[in-house]
Amino acid sequence: IFQSDDFKTESWGPARWSETGSAYYTLVDSPDIKDGKDLVRRTPGTEASETIVKAEELVPEGQSEPLAIAGYTFSDDGRKLLIFTNTKRVWRQNTRGDYWIYDLERKNLFQLGGDWPESSLMFAKLSPDSGRVAYVYANNLYVQDLDTRRIHQLTHDGSETIINGTGDWVNEEELGIRDGFRWSPDGCYIAYWQFDIRGVENFTLVNYTDDLYPKLTQFPYPKAGRTNSAVRVGIVAARSGQSSFLDLPGDPRQHYIASLQWRPDSAELIVQQLNRLQNTNRYFLSSVDTRYQYLAEIKSLQPFYTDTDAAWVEAGPEPVWLTGNDSFLTLSERDGWSHIYVVTVPSGQTRLLTPGDYDVVSIVGVDAANEQVYFIASPDNPAQRYLYSISLSGGSPLRITPPKQKGVNDYQISTDFRWAFHTRSAFGRPPVTKLISLPDHQPVETMANNAQLRQTLKALDRCRHQFFQVEVEGVTFDGWCIKPPDFDPDQRYPLLMHVYGEPAGQTVMDRWGGNNYLWHCMLAQQGYVVASIDNRGTPAPRGRDWRKCIYRQVGILAPADQAAATRAFINENHWIDPKRVGVWGWSGGGSMTLHAIFQYPELYRVGVSVAFVADMRFYDTIYQERYMGLPAENESGYTQGAPISHTGNLQGDLLLCYGTGDDNTHYQSCATLVNKLIELDKPFTQQIYPNRTHGIYEGENTKLHLYQTMTKFLDDHLK
Repeated sequence: IFQSDDFKTESWGPARWSETGSAYYTLVDSPDIKDGKDLVRRTPGTEASETIVKAEELVPEGQSEPLAIAGYTFSDDGRKLLIFTNTKRVWRQNTRGDYWIYDLERKNLFQLGGDWPESSLMFAKLSPDSGRVAYVYANNLYVQDLDTRRIHQLTHDGSETIINGTGDWVNEEELGIRDGFRWSPDGCYIAYWQFDIRGVENFTLVNYTDDLYPKLTQFPYPKAGRTNSAVRVGIVAARSGQSSFLDLPGDPRQHYIASLQWRPDSAELIVQQLNRLQNTNRYFLSSVDTRYQYLAEIKSLQPFYTDTDAAWVEAGPEPVWLTGNDSFLTLSERDGWSHIYVVTVPSGQTRLLTPGDYDVVSIVGVDAANEQVYFIASPDNPAQRYLYSISLSGGSPLRITPPKQKGVNDYQISTDFRWAFHTRSAFGRPPVTKLISLPDHQPVETMANNAQLRQTLKALDRCRHQFFQVEVEGVTFDGWCIKPPDFDPDQRYPLLMHVYGEPAGQTVMDRWGGNNYLWHCMLAQQGYVVASIDNRGTPAPRGRDWRKCIYRQVGILAPADQAAATRAFINENHWIDPKRVGVWGWSGGGSMTLHAIFQYPELYRVGVSVAFVADMRFYDTIYQERYMGLPAENESGYTQGAPISHTGNLQGDLLLCYGTGDDNTHYQSCATLVNKLIELDKPFTQQIYPNRTHGIYEGENTKLHLYQTMTKFLDDHLK
């Protein structure tokens, strides 16, 4: 599973739809250059295919191999290709690298940037007029002219403490602010995030293995209740470099800027501002005086729409504009379900578009020509996902995904809404990607079917799986279980629960589960029953109350739900041995594993906890305060919700696994918990991975070693 390509899923693309939707672009293996990629354009529904850029055209002068394409974008006029290559990780993302321009008419290739180190540019974007590129270097914004290649620096205050055009650690991780600037549609201005991280306390990672003396890496990381970066929004004239800043209300360290988007006429900017508690989301409209293209002069700033919740509000998606540009679509849970609303600008009036007792998971797009909105939902099964459409005038939604295509369905729809790349997978069934026509959902071409993987899976001694529900005190919980291939209901089997349980993710999904699914199957082949249950507070499409009833009690209600549902599952299935119950999880699931074995020692015999948070005060402001409030205002919740508070109850066998280079959930959690276990004279086992990050995969053999360690621990203590 972890050391070969035997179970590797087939890759395809990446594909890009053309601006008209009449064609798509994708990368294919070059017939002439080993490991090279040709960029081709294909017409859906036909065999028409045209090579736009050959791999040999992407060989830089003086080099022998073409650029390895990590990403690509066409200019609006289709004459220039922006290529991202030579990528370098910034935390867990490949967000820094080199950018090149290939001019399709002149057939020339050149690298962007000045005499700067390699892999040092971030988030390059072509201008709407196709003649310039903006990017971030060393926390400053630059614009480069593609004809003269002249570089113009737009911001000058970027430093180790002032960040322009991208995010600090916590805003990148929790609000997705990586690409931190927006061209105006007319190409005159750029709106951008600026973070002042002075006052944010540093966290230190220690590297013991790469040199004779330890190396220290420090980065600003605001823990729950501590000082945040000050954030503000700047608008800079793209040809002069003169900036103005929006005068948003409140302390800039006590709010977040969730999104920026220009209105299509370039005269106004839409800004989403979340308060620190994240229970109020205000949309502001900022007007720019467009008479002065060399000066970003802000005329006005006014709030026009507010979304609130007694718990927290999810930051809305960037506005999806409707014809006429005087209204847009967003999501809100204000009626108890996640629904699409039409918001009128600037009045802020709203209209519910998708009424009913079901959740809209996401907005896919708007087919303006036919006045249809496409969205993802699953009204009848929270483990699945399907494509629906609804008229902009309202009415009943229409399911587009055919009834037989059960599972999780994902769509990349063309700009004219006539075509889509449809990817479907199900539990135990690898993904298949097809080109389909819309709205009839007819298959046109198979892009990736994972045929080899399917054949490999057929050769296995396959395990039985089933989805189930259990009810506890009027609450219904969804789950799945995997049984041994030779399952005998007259025997009794050890049970391993896989848990996550926090608001950031669901484990009970009817989709391909990758390596974890395969590992679970291997355990089942060796005589385990493996199961997973979603507790309240997980992001299942089961209504606002399901998701938000855990507010201020994340580590309290969720473990209780898990224990009650697990007991119900055991009681309903006599073939489970109630004396051999284990639990494992990663990250939030690692924390939930600790809660399980600490708080319910009579139920759980074995726990395997990976990359956990031992005390919620150790985790970051945005995530933890969203679900728990501020520590000073919820002291009992933070204390009772911290796994470390319950360490003294440990009776079973516990394995702790951690990477010392984890910049997300820090090794501090592991060291602090180990201290407490020693203090209380509690035996345990730990496996430490030097300098590995949150995914624990860097270095030769790491993933294999981790899963072998977990397997052996389960065999020794649970099997």
